Amino acid sequence: MICHGDYHPLKRSKDITPPLLFNTAAVGREPLSVGEALTRAGQVADFCAANAARIDEDGAVPIEEFRRLAAAGLLAVPLDASLGGAGLGVSPGRTLALLSVLEQVGRGNLAVGRIYEGHVNALQLIQIFGSREQQSACAAAVHGGKIYNVWNTEDEDGTKIVPLPGDRYRLEGAKTFASGTGLVERPIIGAARPDGGWQMVIVPMELYTGRVDPDWWQPLGMRASASFKVDFSGIELGEDALLGVRGDYLRQPWLTAGVVRFAAVQLGGAAALLDCTREHLRNRGWQEHPYQRERMARAAIAVEGGRLWLQGAAERIDRWLDNPAGPAGGEGLVAYANMVRTAVEAACQEVVQLAAKSVGARCLLRPHPVERIVRDLTLYLRQPAPDAALAQLGTYVIEQNAPIQALWHDGRH
Repeated sequence: MICHGDYHPLKRSKDITPPLLFNTAAVGREPLSVGEALTRAGQVADFCAANAARIDEDGAVPIEEFRRLAAAGLLAVPLDASLGGAGLGVSPGRTLALLSVLEQVGRGNLAVGRIYEGHVNALQLIQIFGSREQQSACAAAVHGGKIYNVWNTEDEDGTKIVPLPGDRYRLEGAKTFASGTGLVERPIIGAARPDGGWQMVIVPMELYTGRVDPDWWQPLGMRASASFKVDFSGIELGEDALLGVRGDYLRQPWLTAGVVRFAAVQLGGAAALLDCTREHLRNRGWQEHPYQRERMARAAIAVEGGRLWLQGAAERIDRWLDNPAGPAGGEGLVAYANMVRTAVEAACQEVVQLAAKSVGARCLLRPHPVERIVRDLTLYLRQPAPDAALAQLGTYVIEQNAPIQALWHDGRH
């Protein structure tokens, strides 16, 4: 069933300005509890799932989905309590709650989950590397309904930051895979400094007068993520737009530990696919078939296995947040995050294959939800540098002298 919803089909032009789509100034500053955050994430996810077919179009932007995320207070939950948030993902003991919220949003719509995960990433970067003034400005913007993101991918020409007199800077170049174009009002982009260093820059999109190319984004899936090409050439910014110092974005273990966020969203998509598949089997009266039972059992094992991997990641990230200089950090955490990323990807791929075998070709035609989720998940699983992730993990395993069962376990359960 195709549900009605509200979305903004951007004009398919190569010279458009992304609109400021909404301003939720009335969003409250009362922080949510973990239980409230999870409940509200589930409610928003239910709407996202019902409206997903409606916005599965080229140029669609999930406006109503993010209105609801903002109204539910979920844009602010990654902020520390001192900034009016719930501390999910930044306070020790609250990483699993963040991953659970991300999984819920991914269950609703992977395209929405991709944009929301980028928002979470941006807020974490600002809280780690930003000044007090930048953190306060970020909190005020988020409580006002503004969406952040991280746009780091680019073509061969790259993105540069050019120093100007008077502590001013000019941006040159474009970003690709800029998810949430038209929704995101505060992207963090990476740009090369003249000395070759990589500098994070917070760009207020109300200053944007450049070119957006929606025709660049013609994907197999994730159509509603609006991951367009955005040219930042000519934008001039002050010193307060620079986030951290050169190289901060690439600092470990945070850079790689963050992969568990998108793994959580992906797992939510796999769970949604399993739900749709078993509903189809029941509707067709196929639930008694032994091979269908076996496929659903294997799919359930894969999804639950992914959740256990996320729990393990959350425990280790919490230890690192509690004591960054302790044994839980460093190369071991990077290796574990790469292991989680790889294991969740394999689990999701298994669910895709089992679902396709279970429902048959008829359910791989639009507008069946299985078709859309398979498409979205197939594209979203193609995260960069999978071989490098495995290589780092393998190197770590080979070089350690401790028994394999002790590499990531210190006796705590």
